[in-house]
Amino acid sequence: MSTRHVDVAVIGGGLGGVAAALAAAQAGCTVVLTEETDWLGGQLTAQAVPPDEHPWIEQFGCTASYRQLRDGIRDYYRRWYPLSSSARAERALNPGAGRVSKLCHEPRVALAVIESMLMPLRASGRLEVLLEHRPVEASVDGDRIRAVALESRSGERVAVSASYVIDATETGDLLALSGTEYVTGFEAAADTGEPPRRDRAESLNKQAVSVCVGVERHAGEDHTIERPKTYDYWRDFEPPEWTGKLLSWTAPDPRTLEPVARRFEPNPDDRDTAVLADQSRDPGDKELWRFRRIVARRSFTPGFVDSDVTLVNWPMIDYVDGPLFEVSAEEAAGHLEGARELSLSLLYWMQTEAPRPDGGTGFPGLRLRGDLLGTEDGLAKAPYVRESRRIRALYTVTEQDVALAVRGERGAVHYPDSVGAGTYRINMHPSTGGDGYIDVPNCPFEIPLRALVPERVTNLLPAAKNAGTTHITNGCFRLHPVEWNVGEVAGALAAFCVGGKQTPAAVAENADLFSDFERLLHSRGVETRWPTLNGY
Repeated sequence: MSTRHVDVAVIGGGLGGVAAALAAAQAGCTVVLTEETDWLGGQLTAQAVPPDEHPWIEQFGCTASYRQLRDGIRDYYRRWYPLSSSARAERALNPGAGRVSKLCHEPRVALAVIESMLMPLRASGRLEVLLEHRPVEASVDGDRIRAVALESRSGERVAVSASYVIDATETGDLLALSGTEYVTGFEAAADTGEPPRRDRAESLNKQAVSVCVGVERHAGEDHTIERPKTYDYWRDFEPPEWTGKLLSWTAPDPRTLEPVARRFEPNPDDRDTAVLADQSRDPGDKELWRFRRIVARRSFTPGFVDSDVTLVNWPMIDYVDGPLFEVSAEEAAGHLEGARELSLSLLYWMQTEAPRPDGGTGFPGLRLRGDLLGTEDGLAKAPYVRESRRIRALYTVTEQDVALAVRGERGAVHYPDSVGAGTYRINMHPSTGGDGYIDVPNCPFEIPLRALVPERVTNLLPAAKNAGTTHITNGCFRLHPVEWNVGEVAGALAAFCVGGKQTPAAVAENADLFSDFERLLHSRGVETRWPTLNGY
């Protein structure tokens, strides 16, 4: 087994992992960044999910490097795509004209920009990227992780030893491998002080995962897929706390829980600039085709594409039959295959049985666009995982910190050690424990550094959905800009500690050390507070 020796090892190449590697390497550290798939970018690329962002993202509320990523995606389209004149004139270009985000786009474009951002650091020799490598073992000495063993897809192993190890895996794998204390699933109210939804902890009660699908439509053609082997099961499946059958245009409204009929009208004759992408004004999720559209034919010159492409990440593919981790490998593999079968069953139902507005049934012209997702089967490379293992941190962000009903006009809690800002309405998807949607309006919040510091282990930092949150508050921390923010801070903190020979706990708890670190973050363009009338 070969060995790498670096300052910082970033295990997991999702958005948080990329941001962590970028920050640590830019600070002068030697870094290894690993990723289980062959694409960096996590939920933005391999999981194929357009960015879920707050309504002020174009003005403030993210780090400078996250804004660089967003601007890079738009610049890529402006440079290489034949945009329509109206789309090219849009300062805030939304290539897919989707409603979930002001920046809906193809996963491959985000991947190209992420690779471009990392390329100078790889050329300098500071950063090495190991794709298709997953962590399988951790060497631990007391309260420190000494090394992480990784296995490639071909079965070869490599060990990475580092001063600091950053867990940016999608499910907090390194926490389990290293024996770092963590929480998973739904906590008991007595443990969190949150509103009493559970009398006892349910560690396997996690939000649904979804395997996303990209589709276009060609009327008059037949692209019907082979009938999935579990289609009958999913066609008749009625989830707990639901409104009837899962494969239906009717599903609960996530906020009111009332049954609401969704609209499905492929290739609407809309203008690229006519789409409202502001979920604070209109969630937009009742209009399925345009909700997560990633290619809008009206955004390009006539004839460039024959059809829009929409990303299927809808209530009907929320898989609740079981979790993907904290169970046996065999059971996890079965649930992953179940989630994939559910997504294909929805597509087959849409192609063959779904009611159409004209009174007919089925849309056989729906065609998979796996080429845009980097796969042959048309499904995303990796499942969209909404919930991870979470560290037992020096501070855990609870519902009382951010909920509008609790905080009111005071706004979310102001932390003396804030290292970022974010906001997203807490919208918990149906769960493996039988819960339906849980909706909690929240205030724009801050990210306390103490939530990124484990209680015991001294050289591990979280950089994904594994920070110190609860099952509930993970619902507003898990989205794209906050994950990037957490990852960037983790990478910067690791570099800060390597250079100053401090520990993350000391930085979080010593006012003078934190002040130095805060200045470093500000120099990077990390917004640590929400703007007010009087500035920061």
